[in-house]
Amino acid sequence: MNVKSEKSDIRQRCYKFSLEIIELSDKLPQKRSSWVIADQVLRSATSIGANLIEARSSSSRLEFKKFYEISLKSTNETIYWLGLLKDSGLVNETDINPLIQEAVELGKMIGSAVIKLKSKKF
Repeated sequence: MNVKSEKSDIRQRCYKFSLEIIELSDKLPQKRSSWVIADQVLRSATSIGANLIEARSSSSRLEFKKFYEISLKSTNETIYWLGLLKDSGLVNETDINPLIQEAVELGKMIGSAVIKLKSKKF
């Protein structure tokens, strides 16, 4: 697999992940705690892919790296919110575990890219 298709794959995975998070948030119970967490997880999860897309139009390598770092932070935040949903019992483990796993995998991919970007001289 070439570098371009790997980048395209991660963007596609982030987009699909965002859609799955939207679907999950629409299934949450109609409770105040669910609304607050749903809002947070929607923001952080959709930010992952949005920042990778934003990186494409960066004006410098430093700016490009920064967008990837923000995406990684959003991934970690998403894992936190999904963990809260799981541990609070607001969602079934069977519904949330695949999302947590995908967030972890996306984080590993983005983290690897950040490490590579940091090792390159600007």
